[in-house]
Amino acid sequence: MPPSNPSRRTVLAAGGLLTGGAAWATTPSTSSAAASAASPTDGWSKTAFTYGMQKPWNLDLGDRYSNSGGVHRMWVYDTDEPMSQGSSTDPRTEMRWRQEYTSGQHMWDADVYLPSGTNGATFVQILRVIHPSGTPATDFMLNAYSASGGTVRAYDNTVLRTNAYNTWFNVKLEHNASGGSVKVYFDDELVLTTEDRGPATRHFKNGVYHHGSGRAEARFRNLTYWTR
Repeated sequence: MPPSNPSRRTVLAAGGLLTGGAAWATTPSTSSAAASAASPTDGWSKTAFTYGMQKPWNLDLGDRYSNSGGVHRMWVYDTDEPMSQGSSTDPRTEMRWRQEYTSGQHMWDADVYLPSGTNGATFVQILRVIHPSGTPATDFMLNAYSASGGTVRAYDNTVLRTNAYNTWFNVKLEHNASGGSVKVYFDDELVLTTEDRGPATRHFKNGVYHHGSGRAEARFRNLTYWTR
């Protein structure tokens, strides 16, 4: 799952884990502008989900994962082993969602916390578990880097947030698999619209898939799966 740049059109929202961004409608007024906000999850349904854990093959899960009070905490070191012996993939501790899909609209939703020092780690992705030969292994990744107090990028290119370290913020990752679009919301504001990489069977993953150096950690709470 190389963190390569998306090959298709990407649109960054002006002003800038499941649809429609925060939409503000103003009405003419000589005194003030009236505003109303639509929730990104309007029209969506909460959907049950299950997951399996992936971690360095030679360690116990408790060595790299904890769940206390509904906060899923995952960490890994650049010197850790991959998830299976002999694999050439980078070290990881991830929740692998078992809900696979080829069409429809799907949204990953969670509050995310990135501790200082996490650099070069993917913390949520849409993995193309079955895809045509020669096409990428992922439709989308959000990566954390150490610059500017913690920078969140789409893959390793477009900056979506700075000063992201040591604070909770909500992430919604919407995938319209039938229409081929991906949208990203931070704290219910649309920050990115891009395209996926074509037909495939996908699922969501979150945690730390570490392409960088040192220790990487991400925490998640209020994990929710939305469909429509």
